[in-house]
Parts: sequence; structure tokens; C-alpha cells
Amino acid sequence: MYKIKKLQGRAKRASLETVHGTIETPVFMNVGTAAAIKGAVSTQDLKEIGTQVQLSNTYHLHVRPGDDVIRQMGGLHAFMAWDRPILTDSGGFQVFSLASLRRIKEEGVYFQSHIDGRRIFMGPEESMQIQSNLASTIAMAFDECPSGIAEKDYIQRSVERTTRWLVRCKDEMARLNQKIDTKNREQLLFGINQGAIYEDIRIQHAQEITGMDLDGYAVGGLSVGESHEDMYRILDAVVPHLPQDRPTYLMGVGTPANILEAVERGVDFFDCVYPSRNGRHGHVYTSQGKRNLFNARYTTDDRPIEEGCGCPACRHYSRAYIRHLLKAKEMLGMRLCVLHNLYFYNHLMEEIREALEEECFDSYKKSKLASMKQLQKGWEIN
Repeated sequence: MYKIKKLQGRAKRASLETVHGTIETPVFMNVGTAAAIKGAVSTQDLKEIGTQVQLSNTYHLHVRPGDDVIRQMGGLHAFMAWDRPILTDSGGFQVFSLASLRRIKEEGVYFQSHIDGRRIFMGPEESMQIQSNLASTIAMAFDECPSGIAEKDYIQRSVERTTRWLVRCKDEMARLNQKIDTKNREQLLFGINQGAIYEDIRIQHAQEITGMDLDGYAVGGLSVGESHEDMYRILDAVVPHLPQDRPTYLMGVGTPANILEAVERGVDFFDCVYPSRNGRHGHVYTSQGKRNLFNARYTTDDRPIEEGCGCPACRHYSRAYIRHLLKAKEMLGMRLCVLHNLYFYNHLMEEIREALEEECFDSYKKSKLASMKQLQKGWEIN
């Protein structure tokens, strides 16, 4: 059950009750593609830094170790020792990202595995069956994520096929959730709105899938090369046509500024690889900007990454020590940076939820964005 607790304009403070616990939104979902956060971060670490939801990928887990293996191990929660919600992406994004290794047909997509080259077929039914084997809390519908630079005619045909696939996903999930031997018979299904940067296609698609009475709705196909202005324009156009009384998920987004802008436009679920990817390269987020710990200025800096931060890295270690670890290629340096960044994102979402509860999100957002704009581009400080 999804319950809105506060509204400030279109911004929502809500909660979603699931079989694996309640998700307080707005929420950032930490990305663990292959059932782990890159950077040697354990599920116990994730609890310590305030993670509510972990996201894993259907395609990658199907390829390795195999969803049948995970089913035999009791499902993804038991396999990775995580008792909180998990969202699994459908594999549809790989239709976009593995463009050189796939062929799209009405029945589904023929892949060539990026690991060993073997031929794989995945359609709506297969995606739902794999996600049912994984027993995730939330399953995403199988879709095509077309290139943002594709011709409008192709985008229209692609979206129409995604709608037909969504009908098949819904039917297959209903069938699976009725089976006695299904691991999670309470699995939720989120549909995905597509349409690239074309407002008319996006709106039409939103109106069509809203009538399907799904558990949640995502906006996909953004953050794949379009400008931030185009992203916000599409959100302004499409979110009002998605049901307010269901979760709204902006897939693959984004920077702290992106999140603040999208929350204002009615989005309450987010995921992005930025915090872990940047952390693995020594780039750490702070309220003063994004620091590059490889910079020589931190060689003898005995302060934490961010003074006052409660993450495991900042409570115990200095910038100088973490820089040394990174330069020496010690895995601990990467791990500490990833932990800090994930904590930063989770704490940012806590602040956003508090601002919405106190009905001061507008001023909070303006203050945050103003501090970002005073810095060099994209939250960079040297």
C-alpha cells in the first residue's frame, strides 16, 4: 500500500508498504547490479549507512550465477543476506546498452551474452519468470529503452511495442503470483513510461499505462545523453499524467541537483551508479562540493572527508590516509569512499523527507541549489 503523508506542490512525502518492509519516500535505491555494491560494501554496511532499498539487475543475475541458482538458494534476499526491499530492473536497459549484441523482435530480444557470447532470449514472460525466481520485492516490466537520438517514427513504434510487452508482463506476473511454489507471491510490478524527449509520445504512453492499474510507474529512457533541461521538461510534461497515488520512479538519475529538481516535480524513487562509481575513483560528495582525494592538497590533511559527517569513513579516517590508500591501490580506500558517498546520498534523502514533513522543501531546495551553483561545474572542487 502506498500512502502520501505530505504534499508540497507536486512534491510527495510518502511510504510504500511491502512484504519486505516499508519504504519511506523520497528514496534513493543503492545500485547492486550483480547482487552487491561495487566497492566491497556488504549488506551489513548498507544497513549501517541507512539504505532502505537495494537494486539488482535481472539480465546480469540471469547470466551469472543464474536465476535458477538464486531460486535454489532461497531467493535474492536469502542469497545476499538482505532482509529489506529489493527492486530488480527487468533487463530492458540492456536492450539499449548492449546494442551491438542484440536483436529486437515482437516476441522479445535475442542477446549475445557479454560474458561468454552464448545466445540468450528474453521477452516479457522470461523477464517476469527470472524476477519471480529472484523473488525481489519490486519487479520492473520488460521494456525497450530506445536511443534518444532515434527517429521519432522509431520511438513511436518502440513505445507501442513496450505497451504490448507491459500487458504480457502483467498477465505473466499475475499467473506466477498465483502459483503455490512462487518464492514471493506478493511481488509488485512497476510499469515504465518511454518516449525519449518527445512530450506527445510520453504523455500518450503515460495515459495508456495508467489505465493498467499497476503498483508503481517509472519514467525510463532519461539520463542517457539528453540535457538536464530536456529531462526536466519531460518530467514536467509526463508526471502529471501518471497516477499521484502510486510511486513514481525516475530510473538512473542522478546527481544531487537532479534529485532535488525531480522531487519537486513529483518523483519519489531514484537510483544511480554515480555515488559508487565516483567513490571507486576517489571522488567523494560533500555539502561543499565533490572532492577529488587524489589531489596533492590532501597529502597531509588530517580532517575527515566531510567534517560532521556520520559515515564510517568520516568517523575514523582522515583525507590524508584515504588518499594514501587510493594511491597505493589498496581496496580499503575505494571501499571507504563508496561508503561515504552512499551515506551522503541516503542522508540527502533523509533531509528531503524532513523538509517535506516540515513543509519547507521549497526553501530547502533553493538553499541547496544555491550552494551548489557557487561551486565550480557539477559540484566539482579541487
